[in-house]
Order: sequence, then structure tokens, then C-alpha cells
Amino acid sequence: MTVLLAVALTVLLSATALLALTRIYRGPSLLDRIVGADLLLAAMLGAVGAEAAVNRHATTLPVLVVLSLLGFVGSVSLVRFAVRAES
Repeated sequence: MTVLLAVALTVLLSATALLALTRIYRGPSLLDRIVGADLLLAAMLGAVGAEAAVNRHATTLPVLVVLSLLGFVGSVSLVRFAVRAES
């Protein structure tokens, strides 16, 4: 059961990352690319969290905290930059 769950998680998170990379590459505007980058970071967070849950250890918790803070600060700063660039 654990192997099947790991394969399903890998397939779903890989598809999510591929779609996010497509949005980053094809996005016609800066805000589309920002959303794609934020989605890619969320997929990375999901992958690290799923790995920690499947292997039943909490040693990756600091990595999850740093990645989520990086995503939040990065998204807020890029949106503020985009709003100033449009004005």
C-alpha cells in the first residue's frame, strides 16, 4: 500500500510541477508567471511534506518552514513589484 501511495503522489505532484512550469514558460503576463512560480513552490512543499509523511519522520520540518516563508515573501514582493510596474 505504501508503494502504491508513493507512486500516486509522485505522479500527481510531477503533473502539477509540469503544469506550473508550462504556466511559467507560456504565461503572457508577469502575474501569470508569478502564479506559476508560486504553484511550483507549493508542489515542492507538497512533495517534501509527502516524503516526510510516507517515511514517518519530522526532520524535514525546518525545510518546510523555510520554503513556505520563502514562497510567501517572494509572492508578496513580486506582486508589489508588479503593481508598481503597471502604475
